[in-house]
Amino acid sequence: MTPMVLGQVAAVLRGAAVPFGGRPDTRSAIAKQAVAGPVHVEANGLLGDEQGDTRIHGGPDKAVHQYPLGHYALWRNELGELPMLMQPGAFGENIASTGMTEADLCWGDRVRMGSVLLEVAQTRQPCWKLNTRFGQRDMALSVQRTGRTGWYYRVLQAGTVQAGDAITLVARPHAAWPLAWVIEVLYHRTLDADLLRELAALPQLPPSWQKLVARRLEQGEVEDWSRRTRGG
Repeated sequence: MTPMVLGQVAAVLRGAAVPFGGRPDTRSAIAKQAVAGPVHVEANGLLGDEQGDTRIHGGPDKAVHQYPLGHYALWRNELGELPMLMQPGAFGENIASTGMTEADLCWGDRVRMGSVLLEVAQTRQPCWKLNTRFGQRDMALSVQRTGRTGWYYRVLQAGTVQAGDAITLVARPHAAWPLAWVIEVLYHRTLDADLLRELAALPQLPPSWQKLVARRLEQGEVEDWSRRTRGG
């Protein structure tokens, strides 16, 4: 396909894992800071970026997290003018972007930013750390409910990225599955068996998602989201 510009990198962010939420056994790198100039991106993410719990964050299939800067205005309308929402990084993203949302990318899309080639790997499943970060008891559920989750990439070709780089679509193998539709199936049409089977047939579905879909189809009920969204 002919490459198409989807948006632009507004900021590139990274952070160190530090104690989080007053829990002695919990660390997080959600408080990321913007970096000036080119940042090297490797198979496991941005050089110098960290994850607090590598069991559920980071790794090749969650190497780079992107979040649309346009969502910030919507959150400010709903939550008020929180200082957290006055600059990129509120959601722990590595890439804050303009010009695109979950409706503009599809499962498996390949995009280029700077000299980095990325492939859309999954949408974010928001967790309780967003509640703590925003001081909002239901922030994770709100992110999930609105579909303003952001998404993760795997890195196909290492390179560098910096603010101002164009985000260019170079391949779209699954045009019938925009990320907004993936989110709709996961969280709103949760027991539609036909849609779940279609979702399960997508290539490179994360193992945890495969188990989730199989359980819904077998048991006819939705998994408990409370541990992920509430913590504990």
